[in-house]
Amino acid sequence: MEIEESIEGKFEELIEHCKGSCEKGAALAIRKAFEYCKSILGNKKFPHGEVIINHSLDVAHIIATEIGLGASSIITGLLHNVMYYGLEQKGDPEIIKKEFGESVTAILEGMAKINALGTDTVDLHSENYRKLLLALAGDMRVIIIKIADRLQVMRNLDMYNPENRKHLVNETSHLYAPLAHRLGLYKANSELQDLCLRFQKPDEYNYVVRRLAETETERANFVAEFVKPIEEKLRSKGFDFDMKARTKSIFSIWNKMKNKKVSFDEVMDIFAIRVILNSSPENEKSDCWSVYSIVTDEYQANPERLRDWITIPKSNGYESLHTTVMGPQGKWVEVQIRTQRMNEIAEKGLAAHWRYKGGTESKE
Repeated sequence: MEIEESIEGKFEELIEHCKGSCEKGAALAIRKAFEYCKSILGNKKFPHGEVIINHSLDVAHIIATEIGLGASSIITGLLHNVMYYGLEQKGDPEIIKKEFGESVTAILEGMAKINALGTDTVDLHSENYRKLLLALAGDMRVIIIKIADRLQVMRNLDMYNPENRKHLVNETSHLYAPLAHRLGLYKANSELQDLCLRFQKPDEYNYVVRRLAETETERANFVAEFVKPIEEKLRSKGFDFDMKARTKSIFSIWNKMKNKKVSFDEVMDIFAIRVILNSSPENEKSDCWSVYSIVTDEYQANPERLRDWITIPKSNGYESLHTTVMGPQGKWVEVQIRTQRMNEIAEKGLAAHWRYKGGTESKE
């Protein structure tokens, strides 16, 4: 009974989000998919003990709230386990096509092709595997939903046995984390990398976590000192903005320590300052460059560290202006300047890019 109440509660949270973010009539279709999912899965569990429909709901939540795809993708997230090989009664492909449309059916078929792919040598030929996945998928939503699926699995990796855990981590680090980065899903990429490191090198992972906790107050004091004069100047110029510090991911810090052969205290850019502007579309570029001028008037810039992805965005849609300046106490600080629109694309990758371009779910 508790499991059923938890699942129903989780679904209602999903529906409430969809009412405010999805196209008209989407909530009804999503509810129908959930009822169909329940009729097939019930309270059945995976071999590792997780309730299957709970996993499906988690994936749908990630697709809706963390990535921001539309109704067809959310429905696919709910339905992607109804054909699970361990079920006595499986979903009927014809019923799925009739009730939920060709788009959902095509994404599910793409996911099935990827699931059938053996990945035993993925660590030896990772780029070839990534190209093969992209070719098999056809629709890019297939890859994005697989990334959401893998993110849910990695968040619950403690439930799996050691052998499966090792396989999932290896597959994630060589396939799904790099694909997330390629598609501009930077938050998902960072979390997947962190979770892989946690299981591959727990002592080193825990060391970075501990050192970040120990230096948190010191970082907060430095950030407050750094941002104060910039905030004052931006307000005096009438900018509507948000300013915050972003700490590097655990994996990124660990990777820099390893590659540069430096200690935690010698990592120069453990955090970056992010300035997010509420700008009208026609003023985005000029506003970002105006803020750049204010920042570099206050602090000395390193001209070799200027990265202009506003004039020429990255291929995955990423837009931002990055500069590195000499802050208080002679410390170098990276400053990232972008608008709210650019920030959503940076957080949610291609999904947000499609939405701002005016695309519909069928064109995602």
